[in-house]
Amino acid sequence: MELELGLDTFGDVTVDREGAPLPHHQVIRDVLAQAVLADQVGVDVFNVGEHHRDDYAVTAPDIVLAAAAGRTERIKLGTAVTVLSSDDPIRVYERFATLDALADGRAEVTLGRGSFTESFPLFGLDLQDYEVLFEEKLQLFAALRSEGPVSFNGTTRRPLAPTEVYPKTAAGSLPAWVGVGGSPESVVRAARHGFSLMLAVIGGEPARFAPYADLYRRALEELGQPQLPVGVHAPGFVAATDEEAQELLFPHFKANRDRIGAERGWPPATRLQFDQEVRHGALFVGSPDTVAAKIASTVRGLGLQRFDLKYSNGPVPHEHLMECVRLYGEEVMPRVRHLLAE
Repeated sequence: MELELGLDTFGDVTVDREGAPLPHHQVIRDVLAQAVLADQVGVDVFNVGEHHRDDYAVTAPDIVLAAAAGRTERIKLGTAVTVLSSDDPIRVYERFATLDALADGRAEVTLGRGSFTESFPLFGLDLQDYEVLFEEKLQLFAALRSEGPVSFNGTTRRPLAPTEVYPKTAAGSLPAWVGVGGSPESVVRAARHGFSLMLAVIGGEPARFAPYADLYRRALEELGQPQLPVGVHAPGFVAATDEEAQELLFPHFKANRDRIGAERGWPPATRLQFDQEVRHGALFVGSPDTVAAKIASTVRGLGLQRFDLKYSNGPVPHEHLMECVRLYGEEVMPRVRHLLAE
């Protein structure tokens, strides 16, 4: 399978030149501009995440992606991730099959439980059902991908008599991934249901995820499934030089990490921790040469068919994100392919 190189954003609320947060509507328009630029500079995939809180602007990624479908020509459009646990699998399939029609077959979806839980109370769901909601909804979504008559019996919804869901995709099935944070059970579940595997590498040495990639491939083989792509989603940022990339990103990365840390009981992020993650961990930050070398090493080490750089990390101003997108498509991607060809 040929390697695909993508970009991910959660629609982080950005700041202007004076450091003031931009309104959500402007951030959403800026995300669309970033998607259009990604298409123009040759990026393979553009993924938009879903959150339901004030520091992220995108709650409905499928609508943002539909707008992008009308302004792009070749780039794949997907999510990072769709929180299936707090959504309805049938509605998700309908929305993304519709997106696939608008994008002429360029849509895909990444399903996950999400690392944030705001959507559960927002949509009237009980966090005690966290596991069973995802398991049952993923099972139903897997059945929907056949695009034939589907029935379902579970504990989280009324029984579904055999029925069909519309629209159908031109290819006969919607490409779908499952996002996994590092649980062996989640890896095997993705294989059991026939989903591609997207590993969220957001901390620590990327090589430590190699056993999960190997487990996934073994599980596919033992379950009689065809071999499917393995991908990595990891945070990063590209600028002209290593120093510029690190200095531009750190204050925004810290703002984002400290906000989340205060909610989860983590200590404030330090520059030393940031630098260690850049040098040896999950932060793909630096010049095009530096980021390309780290991506190529990760692709080799894990045997990947997809690498997605989460280029928005905290309130980084839009103009810096646009330059990051440009450098990724025009300089990082060709270097990665050259290194792998060697």
